[in-house]
Parts: sequence; C-alpha cells; structure tokens
Amino acid sequence: MNIRCAKPEDLMHMQHCNLLCLPENYQMKYYLYHGLSWPQLSYVAEDDTGQVVGRLGLAQKLMDQTARAMVECFNAKYVSLHVRKSNRAALNLYTNTLKFTISEIEPKYYADGEDAFAMKRDLCSFALQNDVSPADSGTFFDNKKNEEKDK
Repeated sequence: MNIRCAKPEDLMHMQHCNLLCLPENYQMKYYLYHGLSWPQLSYVAEDDTGQVVGRLGLAQKLMDQTARAMVECFNAKYVSLHVRKSNRAALNLYTNTLKFTISEIEPKYYADGEDAFAMKRDLCSFALQNDVSPADSGTFFDNKKNEEKDK
C-alpha cells in the first residue's frame, strides 16, 4: 500500500469514492478547486498495481498525512469538519482515533434536515506528539507553550 499526493488524474476516482460512500456528493468543480488550490493537502492510497483504493482502514493514515502537511506547509493550528449526527462510524474515527472534539451542533446542516456535529482537531498537540516541524515554529507553538505553563 502506498500513500501519495493526489494528481489531477486522481480526481475522478476521488469523486467516485465519495459517490459510493457518502450521501453528500460534490460536483467535479469542488475537487478541482481543492486540488488546484491546495495540492499538497490531497492524498490518495493506492495498491501495488497503482489502483486508488479505499475502505481498507486507511482513513487514519490519510488524515494524519493531511494534518502533517497542513502544519508543515501552512502552520495550521487546527482542522475542522462536519459530520452527520447519525454517522456513528465517522464519529468513532474522528473522536476516538483522530482526537477531534465536537465544537458545536449545527441544526439542519444537511439537505435532508439532519443535524451535523462541527468538529475540530488540535494540530498543535498532533505536531508535538508526532514530531512534526511546522512552517514557523516560532509562532506555531507559542499558545501551546503558554497553555502548558498555566497548568
């Protein structure tokens, strides 16, 4: 198994994976926009034959690789997402494995009226625990060091 930066020719496979796995689907322009705007933040997993794969327990590795790139390239201190309240598998992954926390509930966030959990992951803690070098360590860890001093 290999994890690599996504290429433009991967976008159709990425959209196809989304169409198979999630009720929320996006037009190709969504993938083009994100792929062209932040190419260093999009990753795919492929098997030994070069086929893009999913649903093999790779979510943590892909999410951690993206978190690492967000810190190294952009000094990002957190990442946020929305997840359906009913999506127990995703909630388990985000809260227990990836250490996201629920920041708020967004009523009727989805087109069918279901609420969403807005979730955040602290990338300062992630960087410290995983020995990630931020784009600017002078500003990146300032708040984290102050928080630890206050404890």
